Amino acid sequence: MSVSNSDDNKIITRETLNRYLSELAKEYKRGGGRNTPAEIVMVGGAAIIAEYQFRDATEDIDALIQAASVMKEAIAKVEERYHLPHDWINTGFTKTASYSRGLVMCSSYYRTFSQVFNVRVVKGEYLVAMKLRSYRDYKNDISDIVGILAAHKERGNPITLDMIDKAVKELYGSWDGISSNASTFIREAVARADYEDLYLEVRKGEQEAREIMVEFIGQYPDRISKLNATTLIEQIRKKKHSTEPDNTKDQPDRRDDE
Repeated sequence: MSVSNSDDNKIITRETLNRYLSELAKEYKRGGGRNTPAEIVMVGGAAIIAEYQFRDATEDIDALIQAASVMKEAIAKVEERYHLPHDWINTGFTKTASYSRGLVMCSSYYRTFSQVFNVRVVKGEYLVAMKLRSYRDYKNDISDIVGILAAHKERGNPITLDMIDKAVKELYGSWDGISSNASTFIREAVARADYEDLYLEVRKGEQEAREIMVEFIGQYPDRISKLNATTLIEQIRKKKHSTEPDNTKDQPDRRDDE
């Protein structure tokens, strides 16, 4: 698929990812990590730009990190050198619903830097499972799912529903934590299989959702939260596309904040 997801203001590109990781490995080694090999498992956008061509940038590197304590100082030095934000590489996703202890076992080798820093990436169907778990239409979750499916189809090793089902159950035990919207979407997407057209459709929807979020935050900065964002976007979309008299000035139902 030739479409590139590059319209967002990202700080880590496909070209800079390996540079930052290489510099991090060197600093880790200099700082005393020479005798304590480090390993990270990249997930999310970093894993996608490392393995696929449809997306070329990400905001940060979400990763599981296993290393000596000097890693913290090494991260800070690379941050300072390249003027990166303090969380340019972080483990924050471990506090989200998409995290699973099984992710290490569902990863594959990517590259070794400076003979001491091993990098792994979560494999395709498991990335899809993670994106289904988070499934935010104001982020890149849905287009990432389609992009991964398209890439594997083009490579001649398509990801099937059985593979996704296995990945979801290995990571999360069951589909109970996957929303009905996400479950319906993945079934219809795999059955449809015209991934390039679908990618364009979902990218358009994600852009609209982001614009809605920006507009709403500007009007009601104290009302937004990660918990109600998807429901809020659906409400505003319905108002904008409704044939009923314009009532978009009304605030969304306050029950979404509870």
